[in-house]
Formats: sequence, C-alpha cells, structure tokens
Amino acid sequence: MKFHSFRGGVHPPHAKNTENCATIPLGVPSKVVIPMVQHIGAPCRPLVKKGDTVKVGQVIGDTDAYVSAPVHSSVSGTVTAVEDRIITGSRPVTCVEIVPDGLQEVSGDVAPPVVETREDFLKAVRASGLTGLGGAGFPAHVKLNPPKEANVDTLIINAAECEPYITSDCRECIENTDYIIKGIRHVLKWTGIPRAFIGIEDNKPEAIKILEDAVKPYSDITVCVVKTIYPQGAEKMLIRTLTGREVAPGKLPADAGCIVMNVGSVSFLGRYMENGMPLIKKRITVDGESVKTPTNVEVLIGTPIQEVFDFCGGFSEEPAKLIMGGPMMGVALYSLDIPVLKHTNALLAFSKEQVKLTEETSCIRCGRCVEVCPMGLLPFELDRLIRAKSYEDAQKNNLMDCMECGSCVFACPAKRLIVQSIRLGKDALRRASAK
Repeated sequence: MKFHSFRGGVHPPHAKNTENCATIPLGVPSKVVIPMVQHIGAPCRPLVKKGDTVKVGQVIGDTDAYVSAPVHSSVSGTVTAVEDRIITGSRPVTCVEIVPDGLQEVSGDVAPPVVETREDFLKAVRASGLTGLGGAGFPAHVKLNPPKEANVDTLIINAAECEPYITSDCRECIENTDYIIKGIRHVLKWTGIPRAFIGIEDNKPEAIKILEDAVKPYSDITVCVVKTIYPQGAEKMLIRTLTGREVAPGKLPADAGCIVMNVGSVSFLGRYMENGMPLIKKRITVDGESVKTPTNVEVLIGTPIQEVFDFCGGFSEEPAKLIMGGPMMGVALYSLDIPVLKHTNALLAFSKEQVKLTEETSCIRCGRCVEVCPMGLLPFELDRLIRAKSYEDAQKNNLMDCMECGSCVFACPAKRLIVQSIRLGKDALRRASAK
C-alpha cells in the first residue's frame, strides 16, 4: 500500500515510558464529579437532583439537541451536588457530584442494544454516550451519520498516538484487540462503508504485530504502518497519509470520503454492543518526572485526578506543571480536584526541570515555524497580528485553520509562545461574533 506524506511536522522525543505497563483498574473513588459537557455541541441538562440515588450506567444528563451526547453515572451512590464548576478553561460547567455507596449496583436500563437497521445502530451509539476518545470529543453518532452526498468509502481507525508520553491507545491495541475488530465490523456493517484502515506509527511493534494477526481473516481491514512523525495522528494528516486526499479548510473528513475514529472508540463500541454498558470509564496514561510510579490506569469517569496520582504512588517531588493530555496539545491544569473526562487520555506531572521556560526573544523571521506547520500557515505572522490585536487580519490569514498542534513552538529558536497567541486570537474572534 502506498502512503503519502503531509507537509511539515516535527520529531519530539517519544518518551513512551509506559508502553509495557499493563492497564491497572483504579476502582471506585471517594467521589465522582461528572460535567454535563464532555463533548462538542449542546450541553446536557441534569436529570438528577441533590439527594437522589443513582446506579452505574444510569443516564444523569441529556438533551434533545442532535449534536450532543448523554452522560451516565459511573458509580452507584448519592447525588451530593448539582452546581456549576470550572473544570478546564475559563467557563463554568454544570456538574453532578456523586458519593459512591461502594456497591456498584448496575442500572436496570443497562442492556445490550437491539440493532436491526442502520437507524437502530446510530440510536445505540448515541445512547452509549460515546464521543471521540482521541481528543476533541465529537459525538460519535453524528460522525457516523454523514450527509449522503459525502460518499464516504473509507473508515480510518486512528491508532497513531503521536503525542509523546501517551501509551493508552497502544495498550488498547494490545489488551483489547478483539473488541477493536468487533467494533470495526459493526461500523462497516451498519454504515455500509466498504473498507477500514488502521493507522499506527512504526514505533509500536508489539501492537502492530497483534493487530496484523487479528485482521488476517478480514480482507476489508488493513493495518497501515506509517512513519513516526508528529502530528501524524491528527485527522487531516492521517487522511492525507493513508489516502492521499486533502480535507479542505472548513470541511470535515466526510467531505474527503473518510470517517476517522479513535481506536479506543471502536473498541468501546465492540464491547457496548455485547453488554450495553455505556461510557463510564477510561484508560489513561499517568506519567511525568514527578510521578512515582508511571503506568496506565483504568479510571471511572469523574474520578478526581488527585486520586489517580495517589493510586500511582503520588509525587516524588512537587510538580511544577500538570497537564491533561499530551505535552504538545494538552491542557494545563490549575487544580488536582479536576475530574477525569471522557476524552482524557493522559495525566502528566512535570518537574521544574522539565518545564523550565526559556524567555521569549524577538522573532528573527527564520521561517522554521512555516516549514513545520502541517496546515501550511504562517505562524509567525499570526503571532504578530494577534499581539497587535489585529484579529480580523489574523482571520484573513486563516487563523481558524490552525489546529494548535504546537509544531511551530517546538521548532521556534526564539521560543515564541505562538500557540498561546493563536488561542487568544481565536477566543477574541469568538467573543466578538457572540456579541
């Protein structure tokens, strides 16, 4: 199979320290805090109130909006609060706090879905609460129901996992291979997509071998071993690599005839179609120089990250920075009381030495940021315009096409905080359009 290269990209250290660490279940935490927004789209409305008793898998938040996904209780216990809290970012989100009773009684509504038609399948996917587990949190039932005119002919399973440190998807491939295949088979059957490519970087030999053996009986599933380069795992980059197609600015993968799903998402679907248990837990990588025992952990959604780090032995030294996600595109955290979310794939705790910042110097127009930008943008110019508060000019220079991968910052000899500028510029434009 011929692969295609995308422009730009960088080679950060792999730091896959936990690739050989089998997943360990954390168990039931002291409490869970479950936000009503863990997805792109409309927020859910809480369906429970303080004092209510809930069970595992029970729907505790939903909405009639199409672009959304229900949220479920990951524990059985008592609702102790329904209130707005700041989780990540700067905006408050309505959250349901539950104190477990330790029984983990399963809701009577949990049952394998009955699927006989494409519509049944899409309803089941929505009912599962599945959103993209690779990062953005796009509702899966929406992704799997593209417009008919899109003419989707390729399902791409994203197992690239190109961010440093993170190995949760790698462990998914090794530990839950059968469910990955079952999930792919369900998607191909009910959507009518004729073929599937599993894209995985060549720095995961054990996972590659296991996947290649697993797909041998299926002529419509191909394991595609691609070169290791960041951001290979970005949707548009992986589509380009595997099919040679380009996703035009402002368009979706379906417009290029592709649907891209994270490997953990299809694995979850394979399991959900068997047991009907909605999305209530997540595998995450816990790593960083400040973590005593880095490993991969299976965590109930809503678990405070303090308890996740405690499970891994706590900190060997006071961390200077906490990140949810990877070091290139993750979100810095201000508190250890923030809960694990549906799309959380890693928790990193870095020492002062690891995050020691070099002071910004003046841009020397060397062009390295342009060379590595996979979207073909002019990062140095966007940085200049945003710092000058020329947001509309930045928009004309395709600001909104930036996927904030951080390649420009990694390559910049002046250590310019370009992604920070871009995020501020995007936020300024969104606020202006909302007025």
